[in-house]
Amino acid sequence: MSRAGLVDAPGRAARGERFAAAMAAIVRRLPFGLAGIVPPSLLGFAVINGCTFAVDLGLLTILHGGLRWPLPVAFTVAYVTAFGLSYLLNRALNFRSHGAVGTQVAVYAAVVTVNYLAWILGVGDGLAALGLDYRLARIVAGACEAVYMYAAMRWLVFRNVQRRGPAPSPPEPRRRGQP
Repeated sequence: MSRAGLVDAPGRAARGERFAAAMAAIVRRLPFGLAGIVPPSLLGFAVINGCTFAVDLGLLTILHGGLRWPLPVAFTVAYVTAFGLSYLLNRALNFRSHGAVGTQVAVYAAVVTVNYLAWILGVGDGLAALGLDYRLARIVAGACEAVYMYAAMRWLVFRNVQRRGPAPSPPEPRRRGQP
């Protein structure tokens, strides 16, 4: 590892901690009892993936609307770019994972492949083929994929991340005569 990588590691960890603290603070203020239901990682996922979705939709509009690339090619390039960015930001900021990158990337690639085939090409390209504007089709597909991707990232890709929570209570002391 380069010297710069060693020096910057605490900075990356601090950014992840600040992001997590901000998401937790916002979740604590949610109304209607949602604070007890919505985990901070869900809000973090929504914030990060909202930004990467904007990147996806912006690239799609430029590539297909501006440069007239074929829609499946434009969907693919925009999608791959946005999901690479999503992985990096979720790993560093939201899930703060220190797991093996190779294993996580392999699982992520499988999750993204299923997501791409089912939601992006299946729903997105399918709705566009039925006459829905390609941008609106991508938004509908994006709503479907958001649910799938959060679940997959939390419980498959970053499954080994230690969740911070209340410390477990110590076991009760044994009394004389008890096994």
